[in-house]
Amino acid sequence: MTNTQLQQRKNAATPRGVGVMCQFYAERALNAEIWDVENNRYIDFAAGIAVLNTGHRHPRLIAAIEQQLGKFTHTCYQVVPYAGYVELAERLNAMTPGSHAKKTALFSTGAEAVENAIKVARAATGRSAVIAFAGGFHGRTMMGMALTGKVVPYKVGFGPFPGEVYHVPYPVELHGVTAEASLAALQTLFKADVDPKRVAAIILEPVQGEGGFYAAPPAFMQALRKVCDEHGILLIVDEVQTGFARTGKMFAIEHAGVVPDLMTLAKSLAGGMPLAALVGRAEIMDAPAPGGLGGTYAGNPLAIASALAVLDVLHDEKLVERASVLGQRLKDKLNQLREVVPQIADVRGLGAMVAVEFVQPGSGAPDPEFTKLVQTRALAKGLILLTCGVYGNAIRFLFPLTIEDALMDEALAILADALLGK
Repeated sequence: MTNTQLQQRKNAATPRGVGVMCQFYAERALNAEIWDVENNRYIDFAAGIAVLNTGHRHPRLIAAIEQQLGKFTHTCYQVVPYAGYVELAERLNAMTPGSHAKKTALFSTGAEAVENAIKVARAATGRSAVIAFAGGFHGRTMMGMALTGKVVPYKVGFGPFPGEVYHVPYPVELHGVTAEASLAALQTLFKADVDPKRVAAIILEPVQGEGGFYAAPPAFMQALRKVCDEHGILLIVDEVQTGFARTGKMFAIEHAGVVPDLMTLAKSLAGGMPLAALVGRAEIMDAPAPGGLGGTYAGNPLAIASALAVLDVLHDEKLVERASVLGQRLKDKLNQLREVVPQIADVRGLGAMVAVEFVQPGSGAPDPEFTKLVQTRALAKGLILLTCGVYGNAIRFLFPLTIEDALMDEALAILADALLGK
């Protein structure tokens, strides 16, 4: 079966609303490489959108899944529980920021974790309003879309959305929004639209993913923590994309030294298996009554086995430290290229969560066309890249943290050629 034949079948059988970037079809993968059905090889700098920090088919994950496969694949945790769920909850409680008592509930997707974070926050506070940020992405469910601060393509045509969700600007100095301006907008919101005593939670990504890989300044996060404490508002940190060593810390919020009340986790938690988690203060997590949380597939045994192996790999292979090393190599290369690629306006990132933003030389206007061109050139040479940003003018880099040094060098050479038009 060829890529062309599969593409024709895909167009006939699946809806256009499921947007697909590549027009080739995966046959097999290993670590940071993918081979398609025609045996063409690609270097994977997307990693399933930050899902594969431990790479494709890490042998320790495969072994853990195979071992669990020989025992049982599903009981529904709410019907017949199992030890793996409890062990993973214990480990996440221990490794997430804060020395307070915590509890963890497991789900299947990041959007589910976000939905349940809002449920828990409302149950714990008795309040209903929620504040999110422009440019943020929190999932494709109805509440996830309501929280997401980007209309196209995520929200267009799907409203109305759940009410009492408000947005304020995210601090992005490159686009003229300082941390002070963002905090001032929050205070204006309190004066103009919603009494802070009615706000259950403020939710944000410590580094925006879809929004452009902008990191919230530590001072901003600390000020936001104070605002929440002043008004009895819960601080929810969405670490779905940023978690598990990607930013050079186990969790991105650690860069700010802030302890959230609730954290949503997913993506690289289980190395490619569908698993998400909501971790929070024990008394907050216990607010919903029995039966208020859960899901038929929530905390799948195979995914949990993989997640436990992921946590071991992160520690044993020192992937937190490796993220910083690899990210710096990438930033050094991009900063060298700034001298000869006038479209490069910004190179940014924490650890290996790096982005490069492009503008039109002279005017400084966002340049999504050049961004797409670089992505297309790279793909033609066998390097998979993802774009991001409200204006679609940034490329984000999400290579596996286990990538071999020689393969990283090859990828950086392809990237340079794509930027230079070679």
